[in-house]
Amino acid sequence: MNNKKKMGHVTIKELPEDERPREKLLRYGSTFLSNSELLAILIGTGTRDSSALSVANRILSMEKAGLSYLVDCTPEELCKVEGMGTAKACKVIAAIELGKRISQSPGEKRYSVGSPGEVAALYMEEMRHLKKEHFKVLFLNTKNEILSAENTSIGNLNSSIVHPREVFRNAIKKGAAAIIVIHNHPSGNPTPSQNDLDITRRLEEAGQLLGIPVLDHLIIGDGIFISLKEKMLM
Repeated sequence: MNNKKKMGHVTIKELPEDERPREKLLRYGSTFLSNSELLAILIGTGTRDSSALSVANRILSMEKAGLSYLVDCTPEELCKVEGMGTAKACKVIAAIELGKRISQSPGEKRYSVGSPGEVAALYMEEMRHLKKEHFKVLFLNTKNEILSAENTSIGNLNSSIVHPREVFRNAIKKGAAAIIVIHNHPSGNPTPSQNDLDITRRLEEAGQLLGIPVLDHLIIGDGIFISLKEKMLM
């Protein structure tokens, strides 16, 4: 008897054609596929003892985090999963990064933001599961439309990492009329720290001098956010 069948292992090629992820995508579209099937297409091939679907399921069960595990994982972390090598890991990371960039890119249609809730809605899903603090700057025109959004720093925020010159140098280059800054708290609790307040004050002072006001500072938690402007902390 075939060793694969003894182990209960079935390769993707052994599945009925209408159950294979790639064929399902071509026939029904990507929205019809499960998370593991989409990931299996990126992985491409499994191992002698595991199909690409099995490898995908292993990844999605990491830390019981599901898709959120992929948001901020590294190639090195993915390579620790049985059945993943450097090439497969890089392919998955590249796909995740493209998805992030698409989700945060205003594209040809520029988003006009009129309230903190509208800003939070744009970036909540991107930032709520990040394992490190990411500091993002939104560059706005005179209509409060987002010209672009850029990550300025990654790591535990402090005044040496988030420096006004880095923030406003790009604001000047892009001809921004104003900016909004956002960062996440990996703990899930968006309550501002004293360091958050100090950074905001420094940016406000620099913005006043340059004529590029800081309209708000949003702190993203797990499904919730705080606007320092709304809380009258700036």
